[in-house]
Amino acid sequence: MCPCLLLVPAFTELQWTIKPLLEEWADVVSYDPPGVGSEPAPEPLELGAWRRAAARRGLEEVDRLGWARFVVVVDGEGIPTGIRVAQARRTSVQGIAMGHASLSRSTEGERPAINREVWSAMGALLRTDRRAFIRNGIAQVTAGSVSEEVAARMVERFPDNDLAVRIWDRLGAEPEPVGDDLNALGLPLLLGEHAGCLGSTEEGYQDIVAQFPEAATVSCPEACSVSPVFAEALREFCSGLP
Repeated sequence: MCPCLLLVPAFTELQWTIKPLLEEWADVVSYDPPGVGSEPAPEPLELGAWRRAAARRGLEEVDRLGWARFVVVVDGEGIPTGIRVAQARRTSVQGIAMGHASLSRSTEGERPAINREVWSAMGALLRTDRRAFIRNGIAQVTAGSVSEEVAARMVERFPDNDLAVRIWDRLGAEPEPVGDDLNALGLPLLLGEHAGCLGSTEEGYQDIVAQFPEAATVSCPEACSVSPVFAEALREFCSGLP
């Protein structure tokens, strides 16, 4: 039986350019979170409510397809949403694969997981110049692994730029720790890093690997959601699951 993969988005399903590679050996589905594309946003826009609504949308896809067992696959900013999916369906989730893996989204302290200066600079671009945000933000911060064309399509999924700014600001302000939740879930993990990423720090990845030494790991030369290396590591990870 083919593995079933729920690709949980950070901002839009368009980030998962490796989806065709995954579909060669697995059943795969993704979706847009609330406020993106045709999906209505929760009001008032509070980060926890947005996360819960995004998790519910993912579970709607799982139920629509009738999956009894599935793997949660998530990258970067979407990690706390993926954790909520796993918590809601603990007995159905076989494992969690995380790109840009870290224990939190903290920008503070001696070992922050997120580069505060880069995050703030991208937020400023999003406020003032969407084209520069695409060209100098997404494309450059991901070291060119997300093309300008894909980045433009991702940004176009946000019909309301004010909504995009509000989500960005809330993501940057909340550390959203996930270490205790991952411990409590006790699921097999695949931890991926984007080597040379400007937005995520090496310390953030090192800390989660140290806390979960039994987890499978992979280092990708591109952003994990676009990386064939991550796709192959995910295939190996799924082949070892019960």
